[in-house]
Amino acid sequence: MTGQGSTGNVIAALCSFFIPGLGQLLQGRLFMAVIMFVMAAALWLIWLGWIIHLVSILDAAMFTPRR
Repeated sequence: MTGQGSTGNVIAALCSFFIPGLGQLLQGRLFMAVIMFVMAAALWLIWLGWIIHLVSILDAAMFTPRR
């Protein structure tokens, strides 16, 4: 995956659309994937999980790896 707007990031964003954190996991960012998943699960209990769900999608789509 090369950077923002790449096919890999689009696929990661689509994965995060279905399961928050899955896109980050696909990009190899285990810690961020766990954070997104746990926060979304916790916030869905009070109907605010959609916020983290959107943040997860945007984070996966805009990720730029360090060189």
